[in-house]
Amino acid sequence: MTAFFQSLGMTYDWAWFVATICGILLIALPLMLAVAMIIYVDRKIWAAMALRRGPNVVGPFGLLQSFADGLKVFLQETIVPSAANKGIFLIAPVVTFTIALMAWAVIPFNSGAMLADINVGLLYILAISSLGVYGTIMAGWASNSKYPFFSAMRASAQMISYEVSIGFIIICVVLWSGTFNMNDIVKAQQGHVFRIFNGFVFNPLLFPMWVMFLISSLAETQRAPFDLTEAESELVAGYQTEYSSMAFAAYWLGEYANVLLMCALNTTLFFGGWLPPLDWAPLYLVPGFIWFLLKVFFFFFVFSWVKATVPRYRYDQLMRLGWKVFLPVSLLFVVLVSGYLMLTRYS
Repeated sequence: MTAFFQSLGMTYDWAWFVATICGILLIALPLMLAVAMIIYVDRKIWAAMALRRGPNVVGPFGLLQSFADGLKVFLQETIVPSAANKGIFLIAPVVTFTIALMAWAVIPFNSGAMLADINVGLLYILAISSLGVYGTIMAGWASNSKYPFFSAMRASAQMISYEVSIGFIIICVVLWSGTFNMNDIVKAQQGHVFRIFNGFVFNPLLFPMWVMFLISSLAETQRAPFDLTEAESELVAGYQTEYSSMAFAAYWLGEYANVLLMCALNTTLFFGGWLPPLDWAPLYLVPGFIWFLLKVFFFFFVFSWVKATVPRYRYDQLMRLGWKVFLPVSLLFVVLVSGYLMLTRYS
């Protein structure tokens, strides 16, 4: 894209700057539209599983319901509690939403189709995702209310606990693919098992890692059955209790952007990204980004399915699963994967 703008007479610096801005918009604008529509899909899936109809009034089939909700919160007044720290209170949702968008910079939608094709893309994802807890902590502390504060403490413990196991799971993927580059990780999955199946998930040593990664994704994004930071029977609305209007909407959008990001990471790290499920020539006639979007939608359906059917964990069960089950098992598989590769690939 930089070369295109240079052909229009721009200097390299200006061409690179304009190309980067266009790349950001090409990702951010469709993503925000997708978030609005995915909220509608989420509500429809919950309704179908509860034998209800869901949104069906605003627009054809209720497709405009999310935009109507967005307009409603936009027209509302932003109320800041009198005892709150006003600056941090207003910055917190901006931090959450911005960080949720930043992580998409290294997600490959097709071969080479990504904003930043960097060699440490996976480390970038880990760094950005670890910053997500700051938005929640800032909201809980700045609200100067006990329910948001308790929720923020829960969120910090929950996200840190499951980031540890996610880190070890990712180490297994990096060991097998031999790279931190997201694009190359997808390429390493082509014909991975019997030269037929595309994806690390078909590998017996990496399949348990995917199961743990999926469950950890639910905990990391605070989705049911791990939505203890928003447990309405205990904490009203959790860290969002004191928020209204667009500040509340920013948290809402950031949450769904993070859910889509985790769906994209499941797709990229274990299910072959833009590759078709089978390494069969006719399937490659379908554009790669179509396969990518279909896989992301499948994982989002799984996320919604779990939220509609699985009861909420107790907090002690959540912590026990993270520290006493996922941490030792993921450590064991790091040893198993590295040992197997030393015996076969590097011996």
